[in-house]
Amino acid sequence: MFGHQFWVVDQTKVTHQIVDIKVDEELKTLSADIISRACFGSSYSQGNQIFAKIAILQEALSNPSLLFGFLNFSLFPTESEKKIKSLRKEVDALLLKLVRDRQKESQSGGTSEKDLLQMILQSAANNSTDKPQQYMHKTDQFILDNCRSIYFAGSETTALTASWTLMLLALHPEWQERVRVEIAEVYGDDDDQLRQCLKDKDKLNKLKTLTMVIQESLRLYGPGVILAREALAKMKWGDFTVPEGIHRWTLIPTLHRDPENWGPDANEFKPERFANGVSEACNSR
Repeated sequence: MFGHQFWVVDQTKVTHQIVDIKVDEELKTLSADIISRACFGSSYSQGNQIFAKIAILQEALSNPSLLFGFLNFSLFPTESEKKIKSLRKEVDALLLKLVRDRQKESQSGGTSEKDLLQMILQSAANNSTDKPQQYMHKTDQFILDNCRSIYFAGSETTALTASWTLMLLALHPEWQERVRVEIAEVYGDDDDQLRQCLKDKDKLNKLKTLTMVIQESLRLYGPGVILAREALAKMKWGDFTVPEGIHRWTLIPTLHRDPENWGPDANEFKPERFANGVSEACNSR
């Protein structure tokens, strides 16, 4: 899990010169590797096909015309919509193969995995015990939905957060140095030692400065843009009456940079605002 980021650093040591690295692409690869191994117990080489298809699917889903043309999706499908449907089938097929392989391992007693996939499979197995055969399809769908959500939600958001955090640290070297010192104190400053110590998740809780930096990065440049909520019943919202079924969309960046919530320095990078935790960081509590 931790080999890829060290491989990137090692390339600069081998060449002994300045090299160009596409940080965002490398971080996408890293986040994909972490999700594949930590959540699904598979190496990145096994998850590579899935992420390649998901990347294409995400790009297709970002087509602006789909945001306003979804009502006609089933009646008059366009070439883009047909492509999306085909990609979804391919992604599901790859995920299902991953699931089936794990199920076979479990049945033969050949796995001791305690990852997220195993938890999903166990939950599905508990819910389908002694139930008719027609429930098997729903069980597969339950597994696929959860696996797909993890892949979709985890890779891009993690890579974006890491990219913005690195940029902010580069722009604020004083915080970069504070994070560096903290990591050296907790894990040591030897590369070989760090490779092993990073696997000790309990020590992550001691990285208070790094936690504040990440939280401030998420506030300023969070991966989520829109927060959508549906009115399940007629309600009052300030001076407005909101009918049942109406969707309200809120721009997250406006909330995270609102001076009323965060003070006059809302647009500034100040990780120290999270020194006492998230609940104490803003005025809107």
